[in-house]
Amino acid sequence: MTAATRPGPGRMAYLAFCTLVFVFLVAPILVIVPLSFNAEPYFTFTEGMLRLDPDAWSLRWYREIIENEAWTGSLVNSMVIGVSATVIATVLGTLAALGLANPAVPARRAIMGILISPMVTPVIIAAAGMFFFYSGLGLGQTHLGIILAHAALGVPFVVVTVTATLAAYDPNLTRAAASLGAGPWTTFRRVQFPLIAPGVISGALFAFAVSFDEVVVVLFMGGVDQRTIPRQMWSGIREQISPAILAVATFLIAFAALLLLTVEWLRRRGRA
Repeated sequence: MTAATRPGPGRMAYLAFCTLVFVFLVAPILVIVPLSFNAEPYFTFTEGMLRLDPDAWSLRWYREIIENEAWTGSLVNSMVIGVSATVIATVLGTLAALGLANPAVPARRAIMGILISPMVTPVIIAAAGMFFFYSGLGLGQTHLGIILAHAALGVPFVVVTVTATLAAYDPNLTRAAASLGAGPWTTFRRVQFPLIAPGVISGALFAFAVSFDEVVVVLFMGGVDQRTIPRQMWSGIREQISPAILAVATFLIAFAALLLLTVEWLRRRGRA
């Protein structure tokens, strides 16, 4: 490395600062991963683990979550509720974003503020309101009630991402399709949707992540049959502390990383 290409003191300090911030944010999360392979029922590194003794490392807790019906049932509930809420949130959020993209819509800013209000409202307030609302409709402690509640929390993320994608959409393409005889549905399916698909998929991924990770609404509205993975982890911490929670947390970390990589790939694909 020559003197011309060697980074200066300012850049070295900047890189060191970024590294420290990265370690500060990520280290508390990544420390969970090796702890999940602890052969003993402890939440700390044992002497054998520090010595890298093979007998101190085990897949014991991963086998437990696979063989435990409470964990597998919670995973099934999380997937069913998450996928269903994502579909509803994606459809409603995309339609709302398409409507707000029309300059002729009155009070667009006010409507946008109302739609994204669940993002800034404290979750416990939203959960309490949803509990009283859906209980009054007879949907308390039901899968449908939690699905609708999670869909309401996911809609703002879809609206924001699709609206951002529509900002780069050329409305002349819609006019050109209409001039060639295409109806609204054909125009949306053949012209508009392929161009905004990365934003729609990104919004759907965010909505799914919100639903899959949500615990407060489930605490208010869910019963025993609606227990999700976060709710099961919460119960495990309060009722019986077990490193199986760390194994589940490792799965969730890998899942979150996969979602982030997918969103980044979609962002680059949309930019291209």
